[in-house]
Amino acid sequence: MARVLVSMPEDFLNRIDEVAGTESRSRSELIREALRTYIHKSNTRNTIAAEKNASILEALLD
Repeated sequence: MARVLVSMPEDFLNRIDEVAGTESRSRSELIREALRTYIHKSNTRNTIAAEKNASILEALLD
């Protein structure tokens, strides 16, 4: 597995560690899940936008 160095404010890292500890997970697991969720939501938004644009184009061409 690749390693990535990320800079963030100390208080933000402390909040991440608190949540990870509460959920009995590692910091890395929590950050990986957050990024997977972000990517999924981004892909969903892009798909919805593309479908909306396609519908608009179809209506214009009818």
